[in-house]
Order: sequence, then structure tokens, then C-alpha cells
Amino acid sequence: MLKAIAVIAIVLAAGIAAVLVFALIKPDTFRVERRLAVKAPADAIYPLVADFHRWTAWSPYEERDPAMKRTFGGTAAGKGATYAWDGNNNVGAGHMEILEANGPSRLRIKLDFERPFEGHNTAEFTFVPQGDATLVTWAMYGPAPFLSKVMQVFINMDSMIGKDFEAGLAGLKKLTEKQ
Repeated sequence: MLKAIAVIAIVLAAGIAAVLVFALIKPDTFRVERRLAVKAPADAIYPLVADFHRWTAWSPYEERDPAMKRTFGGTAAGKGATYAWDGNNNVGAGHMEILEANGPSRLRIKLDFERPFEGHNTAEFTFVPQGDATLVTWAMYGPAPFLSKVMQVFINMDSMIGKDFEAGLAGLKKLTEKQ
């Protein structure tokens, strides 16, 4: 019996060690990015992103908690605009601030998550005209601390966050192409 417990303990310790070693070799940064061509001019899409008040119309995160508390501050839109949220476990809590607003081509946002996990990242939107359409890119990047690396052993962040970005871009497409 004691031998079986010792074998189980060794196997368990080896498994944990393997996960930690695998996490150590993960990159120190991450980047998730999705693109979608939208049949609308950049100047019709850009205002929907540069004004946090308008995110409720397209962002996939807005519908996950109808009771989410939202706080807007700073400028009305563009550089200096801020947005804080506090919601259920599906959305967590955090805040954003637009750091760079080069409309209608680029928007850079400081994105800080408070819960369920702390994170300090950058979100970026670019709008590149392509004939009668605009290629809209939504990216998020930042450091990958050790806890994040351990989570990445079990969870594919690109797939998890990427599907949200795809839904958000589809929302922007639907909203701007119907106009």
C-alpha cells in the first residue's frame, strides 16, 4: 500500500514538474489578432471603436452581463477616453484608456484587467482601406507572466480570445454594412 502511494506521489510530482517546465519555455509575451474585411469606409467604422459608449452595439463582451456596471470618463471619444467595467465572472472587472487615436486608421488602447486575473495589455485596432472595403484588425498583446504561461499549457489563449475578436469584428461588419 505504501509502495502504491509512493508511486502515485512520484508520478504526480513528475507531472507537475513537466507542466512547470513546459510553462517555462512558453514565450514571455503573447499576441492575439483577427482581421475582417468590412464593406464600408474606415471613417464609418472607426467612430464605433473610438467611442467606448458605442461598444455596446458590437462588442461581444457587452452582452455577457446585462447588469454590468460601466463607467465612462476622460474625453467623450478618442485619445483620453476611459471606460471601466465591473461585472459577473464572464466579464470580470477592469478598465481601458485610449492612448492613441489616429483616425480613421489606428487606435491603441491601454487595457487593464483586475479580475478574474490581473493583466496589463494593449489592444489595437487598425483600419486599412482596400477598394470598397476596409480591412479591420483587432489585436491584443502584452506580457505573459508565469501564471499566464501555466494557464497556456492547458488553454489556447489565441483560440479563446480570438473567437471573441471574430465575433466583435462580425458585429462591426453587420453594424456598418447595413447603413
